[in-house]
Amino acid sequence: MIKIKSDKIIRSNGLTSGYVFIENDKILKVSKTDDFPCDLFDFTGKYVSAGFIDIHTHGAGGYDFLTDNPETVISGMNYMLKFGATTVLPTVSAAPVNDMLNAVIAVKKAKDSGKVLGNLPGAHLEGPYFSLKQCGAQNPESITPPIEKDYKYFIENYGKYIARWSYAPETDKDGKFSKYLTINGILSAAGHTDATYEDMKVGIDNGMSLVTHLYSATSTVTRNKGFRSLGVIESAFLRDELFVEIIADGKHLPYDLIKMIIKIKGEDKVCLITDSMAIAGTDIKEGVMNGIEYIVEEGVCRLKDRSAFAGSVATANRLIITLVNCGYSIPTAVKMLTEVPANIMGYNKGKLEPNYDADVIVFDNEINVSDVFVMGKKVI
Repeated sequence: MIKIKSDKIIRSNGLTSGYVFIENDKILKVSKTDDFPCDLFDFTGKYVSAGFIDIHTHGAGGYDFLTDNPETVISGMNYMLKFGATTVLPTVSAAPVNDMLNAVIAVKKAKDSGKVLGNLPGAHLEGPYFSLKQCGAQNPESITPPIEKDYKYFIENYGKYIARWSYAPETDKDGKFSKYLTINGILSAAGHTDATYEDMKVGIDNGMSLVTHLYSATSTVTRNKGFRSLGVIESAFLRDELFVEIIADGKHLPYDLIKMIIKIKGEDKVCLITDSMAIAGTDIKEGVMNGIEYIVEEGVCRLKDRSAFAGSVATANRLIITLVNCGYSIPTAVKMLTEVPANIMGYNKGKLEPNYDADVIVFDNEINVSDVFVMGKKVI
């Protein structure tokens, strides 16, 4: 058993002072009193929080998750710990099917290696079943409707290494793909989609529960001979059961739009993500990602022609800074990067409460992470 002391322990009901007791890999209890004699870590003056959970990131530190090399996945996962991300879903962009398959196999090998210091539940496949109209920085040459023999092969052989799959619901008119994901325990999410509300309803009825990076490559109200149809954005607001994720790098969405989303959906339904590229945390300013040229300027990655954003260069701690700049408290911001993504994915994480996994991070007022515990073990 170990105990962590702080006057700034972040819990669901706000800040408290006292001790977090960890036994093996679980939180035993949080107490104002020092009840047990055991090894003490004194972080008085710093925030103690549940570990951040980034369910959408393509890499960082120069490590790209669209790779066939498990060592790249391991290095990328371990690099992200420096910024408090104790649980990460390595995200695989739309690519030729064999490249995506090899990336999932690399995630499998990384997970099975025992060398990943954080939690690696599985991959997030972002595509290739998307809308060409909303492909954004995804390579349009890889976009395709759902191909049953391909996705069944992925899931039958590597399903336990796939945590979520983002797709465009309008490409799945009968909901067959979404239903197959759901019955196989893979989270179904609407992303890079030009769907109408009718398309979204089919997805929801077949298990789709999340909107991938709301307002980024998601449709809005359209008109056909004067008659209006809701898009993905309005569907997300209308259907209370849907979670939404937002790229909270302070660039993809202006502060007022972030506040509007949280006001409408509520802080229990909004998840913060980095959607970071491999160059996050580096000084790289230009290059090619999955066949698409990009540049980095003003703290964000753009397509070379500056027509759209190509992904973020944010690390997990920057998301908290963005929400604080929007006017939210640190505990509220932390909730949307811990408790909410844990609820989306069904993980026993994201809270400093008894019987939850002991993923704990420590950071200062500027959200600089100094110490990290994963499943009760100090890794930084």
